[in-house]
Amino acid sequence: MTTMRQSRSLFTAVLLATLAAACGSDAGDPRQVPVGPTAPSGPGGSTGPIILSTPAPVSPVNGEQLSTLRPTLTVQNATSNQTGSRTYEFQISDRTDFSLGASLTASFLVAVNQTGVPEGDGRTSFTLSQDLQPTTRMYWRARVAQGSSTSSWSDAGVFRTKLVGYSRPGELYDPLIHSESIGRVEGAHTWIPGRGLRLDTEGSFVRYQLGETITSGGEFSVEVEGLHPNGPNHKLKIFSMNDREDDISFSDMGMSTMYRGVNGNPPNCIAFKAVFGSQNRIAEPDRSQRNAAVRTLDPSRTYFWKATWGSGFHLVVLDGGVNGNPIYDLAISEGGTLRGSYAWLGSTQAQFRTDAGTFPGATYRNLWIGNKPRPATLGTALD
Repeated sequence: MTTMRQSRSLFTAVLLATLAAACGSDAGDPRQVPVGPTAPSGPGGSTGPIILSTPAPVSPVNGEQLSTLRPTLTVQNATSNQTGSRTYEFQISDRTDFSLGASLTASFLVAVNQTGVPEGDGRTSFTLSQDLQPTTRMYWRARVAQGSSTSSWSDAGVFRTKLVGYSRPGELYDPLIHSESIGRVEGAHTWIPGRGLRLDTEGSFVRYQLGETITSGGEFSVEVEGLHPNGPNHKLKIFSMNDREDDISFSDMGMSTMYRGVNGNPPNCIAFKAVFGSQNRIAEPDRSQRNAAVRTLDPSRTYFWKATWGSGFHLVVLDGGVNGNPIYDLAISEGGTLRGSYAWLGSTQAQFRTDAGTFPGATYRNLWIGNKPRPATLGTALD
């Protein structure tokens, strides 16, 4: 009996000693007993989750017009509740939802996602190493990363890329709003700040030699102001194209678009003519279609003229610019090939005295000629 009591006493003493060692000096206080694992150690030895603030855009912002296609983006650094290195991620897009799809152009970027930019002293910057799409409104944002934690995205900054034209195989763009053109301007003309180039006479035009001959799948589109009823000649041209640099009147490969004036059969109608390899293969509206196309255009309004071609010819005119309302839409099928190596705003025909020339007083801007559709956001910096 004595031996059993001694064994129980010894077991109790060992149990109490074990609890005291585990619980500390105040073994009787249940609040001192660990109930789970300790929080992991963070950078620099601190503990707990990493909490990051959001970086703030510094520049460029507020729709700033830039003189470069490779901007430097700068944010005010975020803060963290823990020490350790931090990196930044920058996104650029021509769309407000920051979709990162490829550009329709082959030449320029419209979407960028750059990670791993080291944090700077107070502010962090990232400079692009490739050209963004010119004359385009761009959006950008940034966030910070530390360890496995990432902050929210910053508010979006907005900027406009350099207003500049370019000509590359299959793509030609000319904004025409900053008193210069990548084409050759001939005849009397006036640069109107912020609005474009006005061709003042029938003999005025802008000539472009295309970097690549455009055949099927082409688009020729431009915004035009200054068009009014009762122009001074019958077949006044808005734009034209040819497979060679001489008079389009005798070409078997070419096209022209028109807003006809007096004696226009009928006056004030929208019309076109496209020749597909032979004078026997011509797409043009007949008299009834021209009668239905009489329009009283307003010289103070912007009209977007877009011609496309493949197995036929299709002309659309929108009232209000690129995103305006259609006031003319006619497609005519025709076999053969339409090919263009030279293009004109207006026409050279008055110079050759074979037909009516350019619509005098037409003001042009935001020109695209390409072997593919106009990129959706090209020219948004002009808005």
